[in-house]
Amino acid sequence: MPAQSFTQQLLSLLARTSFRLGQFKLSSGGTSDYYIDSRTTTLHAEGGRVTGHALVELLEQNGIGADAVGGLTLGADPIVSNVATASAWRAISHPGSPLLHGFLVRKAEKAHGTGRRIEGFCRAGARVVIVDDVCTTGASTITAIESAREAGMPVVAAVCIVEREEANGRPAVEAAAEGAPFLRLFTANEVRGEHVRQLDPQPS
Repeated sequence: MPAQSFTQQLLSLLARTSFRLGQFKLSSGGTSDYYIDSRTTTLHAEGGRVTGHALVELLEQNGIGADAVGGLTLGADPIVSNVATASAWRAISHPGSPLLHGFLVRKAEKAHGTGRRIEGFCRAGARVVIVDDVCTTGASTITAIESAREAGMPVVAAVCIVEREEANGRPAVEAAAEGAPFLRLFTANEVRGEHVRQLDPQPS
């Protein structure tokens, strides 16, 4: 049997560790019969590794060249760290591959020290990719896009691990991205389908 790709491994882990059926209230104010707690996967040792590599490959497949990846704390934190690390491993095995540095966007500016909104990499003119875990309304992604632009860093793509395909999320992100592509690894229905398959792996 051929080895699973990083994307396939990530889907399997998300379905097993992050997907839950039930009745849930969402941060958008709506309700849903499922919930995806992506951090149980992105903070998982193996889940973090495959998250980073799957997203690096997604960017390569779509011809996205960037200097850094970043997103709004807290959901983006492990994604940013794992993508940055995966890019470093990629550069070792594929000399010349670009390093993707990481930055995090605070929900509010620090009230002490430098008082800045962005932590980590921050260089005017640098091309950046905004990442998020689950996109519903797209509000977190949009906040990070706006903060990166305010810091003088053009956004070349926005990426989420799972798109719920509701609440006008994609059109809102695409409008904020101003022509930069909005990419996803999975739809919520794909994660649900894999979750159900794992519950009953044998065809009836």
